[in-house]
Parts: sequence; structure tokens; C-alpha cells
Amino acid sequence: MSEIAPHPFETVRKAETADVRETATALAKAFYDDPVMQWFFPSDRRMPRLDRGFTVFLQRIYLRYGETYTLDGRVGGALWAPPGKWHVGPLGQLRLLPRMMNAFGRDLPKLMRGITFIESKHPHDPHYYLAVLGVEPESQGKGLGAALMRPVLDRCDRERLPAYLEASSARSRELYLRNGFEVVEEINMPGGGPPAWRMWREPRPPG
Repeated sequence: MSEIAPHPFETVRKAETADVRETATALAKAFYDDPVMQWFFPSDRRMPRLDRGFTVFLQRIYLRYGETYTLDGRVGGALWAPPGKWHVGPLGQLRLLPRMMNAFGRDLPKLMRGITFIESKHPHDPHYYLAVLGVEPESQGKGLGAALMRPVLDRCDRERLPAYLEASSARSRELYLRNGFEVVEEINMPGGGPPAWRMWREPRPPG
């Protein structure tokens, strides 16, 4: 696999099947203290829920889009959906259901309510969707999150297409602001959950 972009700490590249296990674990560590994930999953089962959940998302959804990125050390990942692919249809949801039940157990109904709410706010104009971005805590603060985003943000600029995401913490919101996103709306998870921020990035002009 050819390199996507050099980085002084890690090399960003497209993820492959062999990367799933370690990348899923890195994402689980990255989101363990995330306010929205704390609300979805109690602490005594959050790590296994997240680990299994990110494994399902990688294997069954995002790897097949060809826009999932990791690092040589597999300390993080960026899961993107290309234009028109952000929504999993009814048949796809049905196929995912057994694996989702295995991953999330009795927390699945609350999670699905949150996902349904978030999807109800999703824009329908063509865009690249950053579903997940995370770097494990011990590797944060080194520019790796921005590096993981860069391949697709550069593509957005070349193709003159916007990008969209939901930030689930104030820290991640600030990262996205530094990388050209703007807050569209602050939302709260249904049932008294914490805030999240819908964010949109217009393509940057050439040069």
C-alpha cells in the first residue's frame, strides 16, 4: 500500500482488513472519555462496547467505501463516507442488526435513538462525511488527528465538495474549527443527553 501523506510521527495510509482490530481498539480508547459515549454506555461496559462497535463499523460499513485511514502505528483512525453513502438503508440495517446486538447488548436501543436523531439532522447536499475521528489518548496532541483528516479534506478541495461531521466534545470541536469547519448547530442527545455540534466545511479555493 502506497503512502498517503508523510508525517513526522506517523504515516497516514488507507486502512485494510488487517488494521481493523488495532484501529478499533485505538478508537475505543480515544472515545472512552467522550461525553456522548459516556452518556450512551456506563463505564463498566463502555470499553468492550466501543471496541466491538468500532470493529463492526469498520468491517461492515466504512472499509468498503475505501475512505478509511489509519496510521502505521494504528493509534487512531478516520472513517469517512463518500458523497451519497452516509445513510445505511433499511436492508443494510437489517443485515447489521445481529452484529449490532452482539456489540452493544442492552445499550443498543438508546444508541439507536441517538443515531436516528443525529441522522434526522444530516444534510442532503453532496458532501464527504467524517463519521469517526479518533487518536488514542497517549498519542494525542501531536497533530495526528489533523493528519488523518488531510487526505479527504484535500480531496474535498480538489473536487470542490464540502465536508460534514458531528463533534461530540468541545476538544474535538476546536480541532475541527482549526481545520476549516464551522459550527452549523449545537444539538443535544434526546432524553437529556450532552451537546454535540453539527459542523460543515466548504472547500478551500485553489492556491
